[in-house]
Amino acid sequence: MKQPLIGIVPLVDEARESYWMLPGYMQGVEQAGGVPVMLPLTDDAAALRQLADTCDGFLLTGGQDVFPALYGAAPTPQCGQTCPARDAMEARLLDLALAADKPVLGICRGIQFLNVHLGGTLYQDLPAEHPTAANHHQTPPYDVPVHSVTLTAGSPLWTLLGKDALAVNSLHHQAIKTLAPGLAAMAVSEDGLTEAVCLPDKRFVWAVQWHPEFSFRVSEDSRKIFKAFIESC
Repeated sequence: MKQPLIGIVPLVDEARESYWMLPGYMQGVEQAGGVPVMLPLTDDAAALRQLADTCDGFLLTGGQDVFPALYGAAPTPQCGQTCPARDAMEARLLDLALAADKPVLGICRGIQFLNVHLGGTLYQDLPAEHPTAANHHQTPPYDVPVHSVTLTAGSPLWTLLGKDALAVNSLHHQAIKTLAPGLAAMAVSEDGLTEAVCLPDKRFVWAVQWHPEFSFRVSEDSRKIFKAFIESC
């Protein structure tokens, strides 16, 4: 059987004028049985349609903040660097993937962009807008759990992992504020943030706020998430 080809959205370093990739995104896909390919940064409609036709699934990676205008907000002083080219690319790519019912896994920025693209909003900066004792911005090592999430009973993630709570790693300063119509919450953090979502009417569109690309080496739960994604492809 042919291994699924997974298109991974590139990370962008504008200061170095480079595209790059954390090995964990690719290795997480590989250990689950997929073949990862880093995509070009483009919003060319024809190129993205060809990629959408060729790839069996897509991984939306972490990275810069989502541009606040996309969810009807003005940037606050705490909003970080944005990347309009990524916003434009992911908007087109998501539309194509959803239309074709291609599996999508979003991680960190991935859950945030999915939520915004489908009509939700974000906290631009958690310390300023949602202060809490929970640690959402850990220091290395990044594969160590630093807070817990409660899984939504009956959700696909709850069914996959067979547990009600999960300890997760965390490295973000933005998060879902208003959940987009159509998205279903699959996990909520101890301080009330939506940390995992899915589109119930699609074959597999999942996204998590934590970082299985760091924790899959030590966490069977993270490996199960990658495996479920690849098997859906």
